[in-house]
Amino acid sequence: MNQSVKAGKHPKALFVLFFTEMWERFAYYLMVGILLIYMTDSTTGGKGFTGKIGADIVGSFIALVYLTPFIGGLIADRYLGYIKSIFLGGSLMAAGYLGLSLPGDTAMFISLSLIIIGNGFFKPNISTLLGNIYNREDLKPLKDNAYNIFYMGINIGAFVCNFVAAWLRNAYGWGYAFGAAGVGLIIGMVILAGFVNDEDIKKANVKKPVQAEDMPISTIFMTVFLPAIIAAVIGWILPTKIFGAPVMGTQANDAFIFACLPVIAFYVSLWVRAKGQEKKSIGALLFVFAIAIAFWTIYNQNATGLTLWAEKHTDRVASASTARVTGAIFPLQQVTDTPRMTNKLDEYMRGVKDDSGNIVQALGPDPYFVNVPKEDWPQGKDVKLTNTELFQSINPLFIVLLTLFFVPFFSFLRSKGKEPTTMSKFGMALFISGLSALVMVFAIMSVPSIYGHKASPLWLWGTYFVFTISEIFLSPMGLSLVSKLAPARLTSLLMGGWFLSTSIGGKVAGVMTSFWDDFTDKKIFFLILVAGGFIGGILIYSRIKSLNQIVKDKTGAD
Repeated sequence: MNQSVKAGKHPKALFVLFFTEMWERFAYYLMVGILLIYMTDSTTGGKGFTGKIGADIVGSFIALVYLTPFIGGLIADRYLGYIKSIFLGGSLMAAGYLGLSLPGDTAMFISLSLIIIGNGFFKPNISTLLGNIYNREDLKPLKDNAYNIFYMGINIGAFVCNFVAAWLRNAYGWGYAFGAAGVGLIIGMVILAGFVNDEDIKKANVKKPVQAEDMPISTIFMTVFLPAIIAAVIGWILPTKIFGAPVMGTQANDAFIFACLPVIAFYVSLWVRAKGQEKKSIGALLFVFAIAIAFWTIYNQNATGLTLWAEKHTDRVASASTARVTGAIFPLQQVTDTPRMTNKLDEYMRGVKDDSGNIVQALGPDPYFVNVPKEDWPQGKDVKLTNTELFQSINPLFIVLLTLFFVPFFSFLRSKGKEPTTMSKFGMALFISGLSALVMVFAIMSVPSIYGHKASPLWLWGTYFVFTISEIFLSPMGLSLVSKLAPARLTSLLMGGWFLSTSIGGKVAGVMTSFWDDFTDKKIFFLILVAGGFIGGILIYSRIKSLNQIVKDKTGAD
């Protein structure tokens, strides 16, 4: 046995996976941080889509990104193994990120598809590989700590990436920013390739033997995926044929909702057919999955609604000192009120369309000044702005800082026998996520009108701070809860249920944001999120005793 391990030290494999995942998350969050801005930008080389179309694409992308890990995990378990799956997924994603730098809508949609498929092979399997390394008896006591370190790598990558994105798109354009995501992922793959023969990594790269109780992949495909594909096609066509227009705003939204119906029915059937303790465990998980949708809807506002808020309604003017310090590192975004051709906007900052449905172009200032009082315009001078995507670094920054507080805090409570149960933490997380949305209601009330004034950036810092607390309470709990409660024969399927709830939350976030312009009173938009979080918390606590008992009966602990 390795002497360093005996001394309580982590194997070097942890740090190999730490840096591999750090660069992969650098790539993903760089791309997703600017994706909606790129879709809706009409002045600096973006796609110039309407907010509705842009939010629909981003919401669909996020939803599918969270669905494919279930498939990729199953294939890795049964056929490819984890290392091959990670390299396959990484290669596909790198090609996708580099492809986003190419012109044309076809290249964009192909690239997004490659990222979605690649993520399915990469994301679940690097985490599984890490878990397998720490299944050794001498490393089991270090497992929770290892995942905390691993999670820190994720958030370091998520923090740094937005600064690189801002620098490249300001200095060189959108294509270079997307290309940097591809380069980052390649760096991560090179790191892993350099240590692929590490003893701990090789031992952990063991395909899961098929158990008698495991459901064959062919059965999973016929009972889950094939009905979902058929339902998606029906959803794409039928509502538009019957009603003359999509029911949920776009055909993609209708297709996604229809596709979810047979999948949800399948999971309900697992509960119906189960008996005894197994029925209680599956029922508890399905209940939690359904409520978690509210949390993930609020979580994914980071890339949707909050991105639009930061872009349109936040005072992003860099102070003289900030511009001087930051400008020495990379060029800031520059805007001017000098008239030029841009999208014509109405009083609610919505694009004005002609009779053919095309957005009208007109002479005017940069869109940033539409809701800035004219007396504060720069009168032809350039103004330096903080890039919108930089606000998305706030959450990972708080994750790193607050984790350093909450991990020892929960350890202290555990030593006193006062640590909240897993289910209590889950309920608290829902309430706190609702409070984070409430912060944005106060942000709207802080100015006379968000269509004539911009709000302080401190409100975004506030909402991210509150939400990060809820994320620390809930995010590590989901997969852990599945591993505790799921029957052995259904573990992979129920892991897929957790990913499904995450996927639906991402899609709901996109659907809500696609109606952003229709919410002329933005308080209603955020109050819906507040209500979702609070109702979710109330539902959890309405069953807290029975849920705690189910966990205790299955695991022997709360």
